This record gives sequence, C-alpha cells and structure tokens, in this order.
Amino acid sequence: MKIQAVELRVLKMRLLQPFRTSFGVQQDRYPLLVRLEIDGRSQWGECVAGEGPWYSYETVETAWQILKGYLVPAIIGREVADVDALETLFAPVRGHHMAKACIEMAFTGALAEHARKPLATFLGGVRDRVETGVSIGIQATVDELLDNIGAQLAQGYRRIKVKIEPGWDVTTIAAIRQRYPEITLMADANCAYTLDDAAHLAQLDQFGLLMLEQPLTAGDLVDHAALQRQLRTPICLDESIESAREARQALELGSCRVINIKPGRVGGFAESRRIHDLASKASAPVWCGGMLETGIGRACNVALATLPNFRLPGDISASDRYWAEDIVEPPFVLQRGGTIAVPTRWGLGVRVKVDLVERLTVRRELLR
Repeated sequence: MKIQAVELRVLKMRLLQPFRTSFGVQQDRYPLLVRLEIDGRSQWGECVAGEGPWYSYETVETAWQILKGYLVPAIIGREVADVDALETLFAPVRGHHMAKACIEMAFTGALAEHARKPLATFLGGVRDRVETGVSIGIQATVDELLDNIGAQLAQGYRRIKVKIEPGWDVTTIAAIRQRYPEITLMADANCAYTLDDAAHLAQLDQFGLLMLEQPLTAGDLVDHAALQRQLRTPICLDESIESAREARQALELGSCRVINIKPGRVGGFAESRRIHDLASKASAPVWCGGMLETGIGRACNVALATLPNFRLPGDISASDRYWAEDIVEPPFVLQRGGTIAVPTRWGLGVRVKVDLVERLTVRRELLR
C-alpha cells in the first residue's frame, strides 16, 4: 500500500463539562488528527496527546513536530506492506508512541478496509458489543459527585470510575459507598501519591473497589510492587505501561494485577495486542481506557476492546458524554446493558464528517 500524502490537522472542540483530574481542569480539547491518502482513499487517525506535558511528555505540539519532521518523511511515497514494515520505518525514532500510534492505527484501518473487514474483526475481536463504564472527574463537592454518579447510573453505565487526589480520596469513596453500596466502583489517582502514602491508601481496601489505578509515579514499577503487597485492592497500571516490555516487567515484579491498555499511549494496535497477550498468559485482565477522544479515536478503542482478554468495562463512553456533536457518524451510543455496539462497516467503521472537521480546524498542513 502506497502512502501518497499525509495531512495533519488540529481541531478545537469544547467538552460539554469541564474535566478535572489531579493534573488540573480541562474545558477545551485540541485533537490532533492525521489523514493518510492511500491508493486514492482517505484513512483517518487520532493522536491522543494532550495540550500540556502532564499525563505524558508528549503534547499536541511535540507530536506535530515529530510527525512532520520524522515520521511522515519516513513513510511518505513508500510502499508499506504491513504494520511490521511500518514499525521498522519508525524504529529509529525513540519514544513518541502517541505520534506513532495515530499513523499506525490509521494504516491498520486501511489494511482492514483493503481486506474488506471491520477493524474489530481484522484485529481478531470476538465481540459485537463492548461493556463500558464512565470516568468522573473531581467535583466541587461530594454532593455534586454523588448526584453525577446517580445520573451516569441512570443512563446505564456499568462501572463508575472516580478521580482521586490527596484530600479527595478515602472520605469521598466512603460517601459513594454509603449512597451506592452495590455499584462496581474504582478509583484513579493519576500518579498523585507516593509510597509513603501506603497506609493511607490501604484504607481504600474496606470499600471493595474493582481496582486502584496508577496511584504512584509513572514508570515506578518497584514502588508499585511494594504498594501492591500492602493492599488487597488490585492495582491497575496506566501511565506506567508504554510498551510490552514494561507490561512484562510489571507483571513479573507484581507491580499490578490489572493493565489499562490505551492504544494511543503505547504506539498503536500492534503493541496493544502484545500487551494483551502477555497479560492473558499471566491471567491478568485488561481494559481499554479513554483520552477524551473524538469518534475517530473512540472507534479504535471500541475495536481493540473486542479482543478476548478485555474482561473489564472500559472508559469507552458514548459520544454525547463529551461532545455536543461528534466528528463521526454514526456517533457512539450507550445501548442496553451499558454497552457500545461495535461498528460493522469495513475499516474504521464510521464515517468522518469532513465538513464539521473543516469548521473545527485551527491548524492544517498537507505533506506530499
């Protein structure tokens, strides 16, 4: 398959509600999209990098520069047979998994379309719908949080994830459990704690959490292993897992019992599958997290979550959870049993609303 041109775009989109984590508050999102021209057809991908270097060292600006300066020149005008060949071309560039992932996922969508298969089927998926939960940011008050949880449960979400930080953790979770004693509940710390907080975090054991996600610094597998030995609650790693190598080390060290796989974080579908397979052999379940994606990134997450070891509900919420209007059609809709249907069209499975993308674009460059 010959990649004839690559277009980069940054959009400006406003979230329906501000989203607060231990990193800060976000209201506007600036998604970075790529469009590959392959054999006369457009294939879209989405980079999940944020506007600042808080979740990751990668940002929208660094990803743009890496794409334009290194990754796109490595592939443009070339015949690329498969994802292995694409990864070989990208290998000289260290890191920058988010920049690599948006091209890899767009290219994989092209391969699926060429094979006349839906993306999920092409990846080896085994489901026609995926279970989904919802991620709720830090709220102004506990009462506001409780009301928000009630609203999400009423919509049908099957698992509630709440963001925590020092001062918004044990008493907050206790209040949730008092109001909603039976719900499937987990907490996400986004690296807000240190190993010195182990005794404090151990208080969360009494609440029967599904997991505690990324409590300590990203990449610190040794301290996570020490913390896991002091907790009954399973630790899930997110930011710490950027490749199959880290996944293997984390599982061998006992740093976690669950892994959150975000294809945009680890370099794309191929590396996601490697992590999935390692975790499966270790009997560790995985699930698919979210990065406030548009429908393009959401379509990729849905397809990945159909693989067999995605045994826990992901953060693949419906389009209207975040956007007044998504940039794909049909939008993703929460269906019976708190699930999202898997697209059945060939390739990505959804159609990009190019006219809306044009209106939202604040930066664009076409590379030939």
